[in-house]
Amino acid sequence: MGEVSVHALRGIDLAFRAGELVVLLGPSGSGKSTLLNILGGLDTPTSGEVWYLDHNLTAATDAQLTRFRRDHVGFVFQFYNLIPSLTARENVAAVTEIAQAPMRPEEALALVGLGERLDHFPAQLSGGEQQRVAIARAIAKKPAVLLCDEPTGALDSATGIVVLEALEKANRELGTLTVLITHNAGIADMADRVIRLSDGHIVEVRANATKRPARELSW
Repeated sequence: MGEVSVHALRGIDLAFRAGELVVLLGPSGSGKSTLLNILGGLDTPTSGEVWYLDHNLTAATDAQLTRFRRDHVGFVFQFYNLIPSLTARENVAAVTEIAQAPMRPEEALALVGLGERLDHFPAQLSGGEQQRVAIARAIAKKPAVLLCDEPTGALDSATGIVVLEALEKANRELGTLTVLITHNAGIADMADRVIRLSDGHIVEVRANATKRPARELSW
C-alpha cells in the first residue's frame, strides 16, 4: 500500500496429508485466512511455491486455478452464502451440477443431519442448519480438500458443536483433508494437528496424541 509493505505471511513451510483434520489457530490478523485462501487457490503468494500433489499452483493460470477449485476444493465460510431463493436441496445442487463425480444433494444433506429439511429455504432454517447446508454444498462434490474459515464464528457454542460434528463426520467418512480456521482454542482438541500462527509466522505445530470428539468440546 504505497510505501507501506504488509507481510500477511512470512516463512511458511507446511505439508498437509490426505484425510487429516488440521486446525489453524491464532488471533485476528495472524494470517490464518490468507493462508487458507492461498491453499484454496483464491490468492497467489508474492513469493514461494504452493503444490497440490504434482501441480504447482503458483505457476497456474487463472483458468487452471478455477479448475483446481472446482474439482478438488470445498469451501465453508463463517457466513453461509446460501442463495435465499433456492431450497437446501437446490443450494447443494448448484455445486453438484458442475462437479465431476458428486454425491446426490439428498445424500450430502443426510450426511450433515438435514435429510428432513431438503425443501426448506434458508430463511426457514436456523443459523446452524444453514451452516450445515453450506457444509453439505461443500462436500457434495467429494473434494479432496475442505477449507473452513471460522465455520462456527457466528454461532453459539451448542450450535457450533453440531456444525463441528458435521465436519468431523465428513472428514471421517469421506477421507477429506479438512483445514479449519478458528481463534477458539477449545476447538483444537478435535484435530489431528494444530498449527498456531502469530503475526504471519508459524509459532507452534503439534499433534494431538488423543483427539476429542466434537460433542465433548466446550468453550
